[in-house]
Amino acid sequence: MAAPPEPRRDPARHDQRGPRPVNPAIVLGTAVSATVVGALAVEPLRRLALRVGLVDHPGGHKAHRAPTPYLGGPAIILGTAVAGVADDPRVHALLFGGLVFALVGLVDDARPLGRLPRLAVETPTALLVAVNSVRADLTGVSWLDVTLTATWLVFAANAFNLLDNMDGALGAVTTATGLTLGAAALAAGSGPVALVPFALAGSAAGFLVHNWTPARIFMGDCGSLFIGFTVAGCALLVFDGPFHAPAGALLATFTATVDTGVVLLARALHHRPLTCGGTDHVAHRLRRVGLPAPVIVYGLAASAAVSGALAVAMTLGLLSPLVALSGAGTAAVAGVLAFQQVDVYRVAVTA
Repeated sequence: MAAPPEPRRDPARHDQRGPRPVNPAIVLGTAVSATVVGALAVEPLRRLALRVGLVDHPGGHKAHRAPTPYLGGPAIILGTAVAGVADDPRVHALLFGGLVFALVGLVDDARPLGRLPRLAVETPTALLVAVNSVRADLTGVSWLDVTLTATWLVFAANAFNLLDNMDGALGAVTTATGLTLGAAALAAGSGPVALVPFALAGSAAGFLVHNWTPARIFMGDCGSLFIGFTVAGCALLVFDGPFHAPAGALLATFTATVDTGVVLLARALHHRPLTCGGTDHVAHRLRRVGLPAPVIVYGLAASAAVSGALAVAMTLGLLSPLVALSGAGTAAVAGVLAFQQVDVYRVAVTA
C-alpha cells in the first residue's frame, strides 16, 4: 500500500520555522539602542509638532487639560526600526505593514479620517503582510488562514489604538508586552523575531519617560496603530498551530482585547455609537471607582505582564495551549462582564 501523501506546506513560511538562536549581545544591544533612540527622538519631534501645530487640544471626551503635541509615535517607530537588522524576511514584512498602519495613523492625527478610509488602507496592508508569511496556520487552507490573520491584525491594531486613553497606559503595556513576547520568541527558538518585541519594548520605555502623567507628548494614532499591528504580527510569528496561535495571540493582546470588549459591549447595551471616542474604557472605569492614574497604569501593565508570562510558560511547555486558550478566553469574558458593573454613563447630579 502506498504511503499517504504528506500535508502541503508553504515553503516561504515554514522554511523560517526551525530554531534560530541569536547572540544574546545582539538582543541586549537592540533593546538598549531602541530605548535610547525612543527617549532621545521625542524632544525634537515634540518641538516639530508644536511648530507645525500637530497638537491635541482638550475638550469633549478628552481628559487632558492642556494642549499636548503628538508625534511621539515616530519616536517609537524609529526605536523599533533597530530590529530591522534581523535576517528574516518575515520581520521585514511585519515592519513594513506596521509602517503603513503608522502612516494611516499619522494622517488621522493631522486630519481625522473616518473608519472606512482607514479600513480601506489597513485591510489590504494586512492581507499583503499575511500573504508574505506573517500568518497563523489554523485551518491549513491558505486563503482562509490569510483572511483570518488579516482580520485579526486589523482588529488588534485598532484595539491597541483604543487602549491609548490615559497618560502612560499604552507605553507601559507595550513595555511589558514586548519584554514577555520577546522572551517567548527566544524560548521558541525564534531569535530574529525576538528582536522586534524587545526593540518595541525598549522604544516604548524610552517614550514613556516623556509620556508619564502628566504627559508632555502623546504617541497619537501613528504610534498606537503601529504598536498594535507589530505586537499582533509578532505573536503570529512566535506561536504556530491550531491552538498555539490563537492562545498566544490572545495572551499577547489580552489587556487591549478586554478593553475593546468592555467598550463595545457597553456601547451596544446602552445604544451608543460603537466607534466614537469616549470615557468608557477600563482605565476610565477604574478612575471612576477612585483609583489614581499611576495605580491604574501599573495595573494595566501588570495585566499585560501576567498574560505575557503565561504565553512564555506555554512556549516552554509548562502550560497546555488548550488550557491557555480556554483560560485566557474565560478570563477575558469575565473581565468584560465585570467592568460593565461600573457605570460611566450616568451623569452625577449635584445640589
